[in-house]
Amino acid sequence: MFIPQLSEATIRHNANTKSFERGDAYYQADAVTVLTQRGNLLEAEVKGSEVEPYRVNLCFDEGGITSATCTCAYGFEGWCKHIVATTLVCLRQPERIEERPPLKQLLDRLNPVQTQQLLQDLVAEYPELIDAIDRHVNRIAVPALKPQPSQPPRPTTVDPAPFRRQVRQILRDAVRYLEEGCEDDPVTENLLDVIQDAQTLTEEEDANNALVVLEAITEACVKDWDDVAEYGAYSDEVVNALNDAWTDAILSADLIPEERVDLQVNLEGWQDEWGVSFEMSLEALRQGWDYPPLERVLQGNISESGVWEGEPPDYADDLALIRLQILDRQERYHEYLYLAQAEGQTQQYLTMLGRLGRVEDAIAAAQTQMSSMGEAFALARTLQEQGTLAQALEIAQKGLALPGNCQYELATWTSELAEELGNREAARTAKEMAFKAQPSFKDYCKVEELAGEVWSTVKAELLACLRTHQGWGTQAAKVDIFLHEGLIDDAINTVSELRSHDATLIHRVMDKAIAQCPDWVIENARRRAESIMDEGKAQYYSYAVEWLQKVRAAYLQSGRRSEWSTYRAKLMQTHARKYKLMGMLKQRNLE
Repeated sequence: MFIPQLSEATIRHNANTKSFERGDAYYQADAVTVLTQRGNLLEAEVKGSEVEPYRVNLCFDEGGITSATCTCAYGFEGWCKHIVATTLVCLRQPERIEERPPLKQLLDRLNPVQTQQLLQDLVAEYPELIDAIDRHVNRIAVPALKPQPSQPPRPTTVDPAPFRRQVRQILRDAVRYLEEGCEDDPVTENLLDVIQDAQTLTEEEDANNALVVLEAITEACVKDWDDVAEYGAYSDEVVNALNDAWTDAILSADLIPEERVDLQVNLEGWQDEWGVSFEMSLEALRQGWDYPPLERVLQGNISESGVWEGEPPDYADDLALIRLQILDRQERYHEYLYLAQAEGQTQQYLTMLGRLGRVEDAIAAAQTQMSSMGEAFALARTLQEQGTLAQALEIAQKGLALPGNCQYELATWTSELAEELGNREAARTAKEMAFKAQPSFKDYCKVEELAGEVWSTVKAELLACLRTHQGWGTQAAKVDIFLHEGLIDDAINTVSELRSHDATLIHRVMDKAIAQCPDWVIENARRRAESIMDEGKAQYYSYAVEWLQKVRAAYLQSGRRSEWSTYRAKLMQTHARKYKLMGMLKQRNLE
């Protein structure tokens, strides 16, 4: 099955040049050994440097790939080489994909007894599953009942022990991992997943159980964190997530005074023992929803000081956003708007007006309060969801003139909406802005399509922008466009000083430049080949030979076979003791 909208341009857009080249090499080497599709999920195994293959997951819908993950430690921007290799197989060899039934379809074939037996068999084979099942059953087996404020807190139903064990296991595994000299963070992502379990309970109006889970997680972290800290593990991201989760649960739970005291003692003790800060959680515990300045704001009495009696703390915005999430969950929309306005949360204020159908109020407020691309983008998407497309386009266009770091995303979205509304000029203008923010061959072609008769003028402007653009990862776009337009000199300038790990890109330019600029091909390729040969690293000789093949082709193209023969003979004399290299230089395609 073909993944919708998948093309080589899409893959190149989502990966940097180095990752694409390595992924293509993995594809050529048949490193993708297993490729299985279940519904809208595609799973692959890719052979790599480790004993176990890397696992790639691709999720997609009718619009294309929505997410791509890999178990490797790649930490740079875009897709890793394993994802690239997998997508290239999907694109070039879709017949290799084995279609299998999705999980729901498989489970539908079992009756309750068979389902229970399946779980028992899986736990027997994978004992570590029992803790995950324990946590999940505790969460869903007893329906959560929302208590009335006048009632005492309902008893909790979650057993904290599996969560405590899971955290300790994560930390123990991390110690072994770090002892082996691995530099990647093996702690944060796994702990964030556990913290998310508690956050989910809060979002499902089961905050009392969330507090039980958070206590288990925090206690385990405090007790065992020193073990991973010795190897340089950082706690900041984990502590921030815990602080947010504690704050949300505290403000969502029904706590009696004794419970508040116990929580305060615990939080203060944990932060002292761990050496971290839970100040926001403690402040939420102190204020609750009965804090007088907050009560005044929620009643619509908004002053310049907002909800604080004195100078707001550094975490004021984070606390405000958590309160807004709670008010949203509880459908307390008037209070939401008051608090957002009082705390200067413009994006939340404007988008809530839009969600409530108060489009005119949202647009009027945007005229005076909207100050960033991000705020405009959020409001424009909300208005689109409300079906007010013309107003959404107007807000998006205003947003493109505001400061922010989402110009490419907003401009692309604006262009697509304008084209949908039949406004080709607005679509072209926005697409030009997207191109200038992040050049790509795809967007260049789209601007050409939208420009029509004015393309020659627009093209000159885009090419001038492209020549001076210094953004990371734009070399491939530059080469694609310059070669498309026959601008060989510009393409040469783009790749002349690139390092040899961009060989595929450089080779493309050399192949096009041989007829017009053979001397550049000879000089550049000779320099790269000689650097490898002079270092005497045999494992890289094959790359040197690839550069020499370009040198030979350029000599022959310009009618200078004798010069090539002389140069080759000199190389063989200079490197005569490098037997592996000698064998390569004697190949027929280098004679």
